[in-house]
Amino acid sequence: MRSDFETITLERRDNHILLVTLNRPDAANAMNTQMGLDLMELFEGLTVDLEGLRVAVLTGSGAKAFCAGGDLKQRNGMTDDAWQAQHLVFERMLRAILACPIPVIAAVNGAAYGGGCEIAAAADFVYAATNARFALTEVTLGIMPGAGGTQNLPRAIGERRAKEVILSGLPFSAEEAERWGLVNRVLPPDELLTATLTIAERIAGNGPISVRQAKQAIHRGLQMSLADGLAFEIEAYNRLVPTSDRREGVLAFNERRKPNFQGK
Repeated sequence: MRSDFETITLERRDNHILLVTLNRPDAANAMNTQMGLDLMELFEGLTVDLEGLRVAVLTGSGAKAFCAGGDLKQRNGMTDDAWQAQHLVFERMLRAILACPIPVIAAVNGAAYGGGCEIAAAADFVYAATNARFALTEVTLGIMPGAGGTQNLPRAIGERRAKEVILSGLPFSAEEAERWGLVNRVLPPDELLTATLTIAERIAGNGPISVRQAKQAIHRGLQMSLADGLAFEIEAYNRLVPTSDRREGVLAFNERRKPNFQGK
């Protein structure tokens, strides 16, 4: 994995955690074509080679914005063809985040509007600062959410609430997002990243194959009938039985020590 991206910065924490920072602070971390390409390359690469990573944390640079959505200055005057070509990049980026084998945790440190809200909704779960604000404002611009917003937000907060939010374009607070189910925890801004990295470290300390299999079972199972979901769960479970990590976990329990999982 390369580390010299133009619009995002990468930092490995504790070897197994990747901190990904959206890094266009002068533009409120708004998403231009290059950011879409950078995120797409990063997350598509993780589907091929995790390089020992077990958790990804996604946040924004600065104290005011996670991501203000699509960069409307870049989009100003775009032809229809250019707009659609850019959006194909954003669509592929979104699918790459959703397909990431390891957990993706969003640490929303400020405004998450439009595409920024959609990125947060695509994460496995979200921690947010008290000053964070969310909105899907696309209908106020004559467009609509097109990076998973109409699909991931209703799955998080329910159909009726999602319709209210998306059709009105009104912003909502971190506390409302927590109450509705989009956000897991709301924290003071100076505690947000520490708390997010703490839960990331907890997850990274568990069996990495177990975590990946459980993530897939939850996500895919919710798109199936209960009977099909149970069958999928058992298939995921059975893949863990012959692993060294399964044997190490049981041995460590009986020897009253912390397991040393190798992801094998």
